[in-house]
Amino acid sequence: MRIRDIEVWEGTLAHDLPYFTFGGGSPLVVLRWFTPAHANPAGLARGVELRVLAPLARHFRLYAVGRPPGMAPGTTMADIAARHAEALRAEFGGPVDAMGLSSGGSVALQMAADHPDVVRALVVAGAAHRLTPGVRGLQRRYTEAVAAGRRGLQHQAVTAAASPAGRALAGALLWLLDPLARPDDPRDMLAFARAEDGFDLTGRLDDVVAPTLVLGGERDLDYPVELFRETAEGVRDGRLITYPGLGHLGAFRSRRFAQDVTAFLAGIGPEETTRSTS
Repeated sequence: MRIRDIEVWEGTLAHDLPYFTFGGGSPLVVLRWFTPAHANPAGLARGVELRVLAPLARHFRLYAVGRPPGMAPGTTMADIAARHAEALRAEFGGPVDAMGLSSGGSVALQMAADHPDVVRALVVAGAAHRLTPGVRGLQRRYTEAVAAGRRGLQHQAVTAAASPAGRALAGALLWLLDPLARPDDPRDMLAFARAEDGFDLTGRLDDVVAPTLVLGGERDLDYPVELFRETAEGVRDGRLITYPGLGHLGAFRSRRFAQDVTAFLAGIGPEETTRSTS
């Protein structure tokens, strides 16, 4: 499916959650990764999101959902999950399949634990039941730099590449691109980063009763494989797929990614295994 051929409809759900939808089939709600602005992406960011999701559009009607704008300081992950749950109840009227990408995985896990009636099946990609100290520090440096009017996008290089050389190159490129990616108002991303900083479902994973697939790259520098495994083993009905040689964003671009998600949601997902990306 070519990106320019994708017909996209945009709108807002309850609580002003921005979303766009495309594809055909049963609904799959995708909770977005960390975004500078709480709005539907445009330009390069839109193209990146569509390329990750397009292979799934052959099987699902995709609803890519972002966080609400105007997020108040002190908002918690439980608050964010509650708004998402209320919006999905209003839109779909019953349980729906949900997939969280990176920071969206934090929201999805919190929602599945707090509001189990909303989630039929859950995919958590590039995320786990808590953040590592490294990720907390990275997001703090990034969001606080941008909020202060300084370049900060280069701090995200660790998510863009798995090798030291790749991270160095990505850091230089992101430093140059920073002015193009700054939000008009950084307060939303700062409020969300602080909410995710306090996210931790350790001891509560058993509250996630929906069948859950955890996907991640074996060279993800944000989340070690051990955290992916703890998440998959801690939920009531979990399974894990890891991708050899791939980092945080690389997992979403694996040729196996859409196939594994589709197989799982169709009810034929494999037990814990390691996939080859060849």
